[in-house]
Amino acid sequence: MVGMLMFPALFVLIFLGFPVAFAMLGIAFTFGVYTFGDAVFFQFTQKIEDVASNFVLAAVPLFVFMGAILERSGIAEQLFNAVHMWTRRLPGGLAVGTVIMCVIFAASTGVIGATETVVGLLAIPAMMKRAYSHQLISGTICAGGSLGTIIPPSLVVVIMGPIANVSIGDLMTGMIFPGLIMAVLYIVYILGLCIVNPAAGPVSPPDPNEPPLAAKLWITAKALIPPIIMVIAVLGSIIMGWAAPTEAAGIGAVGAVLMTALYGRFTLSGLWEALQKTLLITGMIMFILLAGSLFTGVFVGSGGMRFMRMMIGAYDFSPWMLLIVFLLLVFIAGFFLEWVSILLIFLPIYIPFVIAAGFDPVWFCILVLIVIQTSYLTPPMAPAIFYLRGIAPRSITLKQMYAGVVPFILLQLLTLGLVMLFPELALWLPQQLLGVR
Repeated sequence: MVGMLMFPALFVLIFLGFPVAFAMLGIAFTFGVYTFGDAVFFQFTQKIEDVASNFVLAAVPLFVFMGAILERSGIAEQLFNAVHMWTRRLPGGLAVGTVIMCVIFAASTGVIGATETVVGLLAIPAMMKRAYSHQLISGTICAGGSLGTIIPPSLVVVIMGPIANVSIGDLMTGMIFPGLIMAVLYIVYILGLCIVNPAAGPVSPPDPNEPPLAAKLWITAKALIPPIIMVIAVLGSIIMGWAAPTEAAGIGAVGAVLMTALYGRFTLSGLWEALQKTLLITGMIMFILLAGSLFTGVFVGSGGMRFMRMMIGAYDFSPWMLLIVFLLLVFIAGFFLEWVSILLIFLPIYIPFVIAAGFDPVWFCILVLIVIQTSYLTPPMAPAIFYLRGIAPRSITLKQMYAGVVPFILLQLLTLGLVMLFPELALWLPQQLLGVR
């Protein structure tokens, strides 16, 4: 029973403004000493060793470094020009091209902030010049830029796999169809909106200097081949079982440096900035991971899981009702917490109940990923909007940003509903590739 008080105490500290990692550490230490006495120090030492020796987590700094380097590689500019050659004559074509570009860039980096920042800096001026609706600009950049959660290789999945004790390769494979479905829904919405209301995304006028078809194909090939090689090298090696996530991340990091050099963007100062960014982000993630591991260990050891089982048994939830309650709690938590905290607080507690209810843990993790995707757009945290605020002109107001993301949140929930109703969308591809590995 004492363990159940840990969550109210944690949320009180978070709402008072304490950093999540320090809040979890403080609660874990306080309740650990109360429950276990001096033995808590041995428990904490074991947990620290478990996190420090987890080989899979070595992929985290490599993926972060890969994203930081690719921000400087010049790949985004090439993609922007290539994609928009084909979409500019569609209703809302610049927004449609931006979503496609986000999918490709997310599949190359796996880091959300990098995708939104780089793509936004290129796409926002172009859409502003064509008098696109500020709400459509905001929604497209925020929703498209955050696709890195559900488009592999995703840094979120690298963290999620060890926490949920699920294969990272299965998660990355299972994400592919839900991620593409979400992106297609974005594109269909943009096209529909701009057909009904042409002022929201005007069709670009004919370009007298537009290159012939052969030249367009050559430009597109030059822009797409490098990121496709990156996707095959990193994602393909994980999915096919040729490399562990850490090894694949190492390949991606080397490939990112080579690609940056290929585009003539490699500098020692840029490398130093990428290394500093990698150290900062990795330190933050690892500290939160350690705090979450200690918090969960004390919660389980103090009888929190036993109490939850008794409570769930008393309410007699059906398996589907239990699933909906779990996802709803994650959705609500996304209003206030970043994705690492959500994974650490909820997944270790949910997974045993999900497996006991007869659900596939890979499928459940992908549902959680989709819900986490909504957390990037839902206030008050809404990190995607904060990224956008940093790169958008002041003429785009916060009110327009919040209004612009609402339709995309609904599309994310629609994707969630489709994957819940048709689990094969997440499970078919991993099952097919199981025999190939």
